[in-house]
Amino acid sequence: MSAVTIQQMADRVAQLMEERVSVRGRDLSAKLRKVGRLLPRRVRAAAGRLAVAAQQAQNPKLLGQIEMGDVSEAYDLCVRHLMTVDPSRSRRDYYADVLGSVGFGILVAALLVVGFLAWRSYF
Repeated sequence: MSAVTIQQMADRVAQLMEERVSVRGRDLSAKLRKVGRLLPRRVRAAAGRLAVAAQQAQNPKLLGQIEMGDVSEAYDLCVRHLMTVDPSRSRRDYYADVLGSVGFGILVAALLVVGFLAWRSYF
C-alpha cells in the first residue's frame, strides 16, 4: 500500500464525516478534534489511527513502519459506521429532543401555577 492510497483513505473518511456527521475541518485530524461524542469510541480510535498513518505516510522513512493491515481495518470500520449514519435522522432527533424539553418545561410550569393557585385557595 502506498502513501497515496493511505491519504486517499483518510480523505474518504474525512469526506464521509463532513457529509454524514456535519463536522468541518481541513483534514481528518482536525475533524477528529471537533467530532466529540458524535462517533462511538472505537470509530474515533480507528479514525485516529488512520489520521496518524496518513501523517506518517508523508515521510518516506516512516512509511515502512505503518502496519497496513491495521490501516485497512481502521478504514473499513470507519466507512462501515459512517455509511449507516443518516444525517436527516440526526437533525430530526435533535429537534424532537428540543421540542420535548420545551414541552416538559411548560408542563412543569403549568403544574406549579395550578399547585400555587390551589395552595392559595383560588380553586
